[in-house]
Amino acid sequence: MSKKTDLRVMRTRKMIIEAFFHLVEEKGYDGITIQDIADEAMINRATFYAHFKDKQDLYEQIFDFAINAFTSVIDTEQIIVSNRIKVKQIEFLLTNIYINIQKNKNFFLTIMDGSSNELLRKKLADIIYEKYADIFSKLKITENDIEVPIDFIIEYMTSIFIGTLHWWITSDTDMSPNHLARLVIKLVGNGHLTVLGLEIDK
Repeated sequence: MSKKTDLRVMRTRKMIIEAFFHLVEEKGYDGITIQDIADEAMINRATFYAHFKDKQDLYEQIFDFAINAFTSVIDTEQIIVSNRIKVKQIEFLLTNIYINIQKNKNFFLTIMDGSSNELLRKKLADIIYEKYADIFSKLKITENDIEVPIDFIIEYMTSIFIGTLHWWITSDTDMSPNHLARLVIKLVGNGHLTVLGLEIDK
């Protein structure tokens, strides 16, 4: 594929996704047809089908995009250096995630609804596990001689993240992305991460 074709493909996909975002805000996911998306993106249905199998496929690919928006943050090399957690770095990255979510608030409201929320939580947990399992296993975490299973910690961290995010986008709060980031870090950081044998750079 030439660079020119590649750019055109990317531009078309972007138009379809933006049209989808806009329509979800306007009509809700269930109320949208492929024809609506095509009209909004100013393309024909055949062009839509050249990029996505159906509405569900489009949704899942955007869902993966949303997951990537989260996971760009958990780059272990930047965040954990020889068992020291760089809190300022996490705060900066988390704040940026929340800013992105705020910009697409209605979309995230859609994917954090019902069964989608469970899917999101599970995907996040899998990714955190993949990124952190080796670090956690090296730490051999024990709390008062009770070994803490790695998947327990990951489930716990994911639940806090998803739970507080859900509250933030569904309540009428005017809490800023940075305030939320600092609060979540406090929630997870105070005591919980030190239990894991991680030192925290304030």
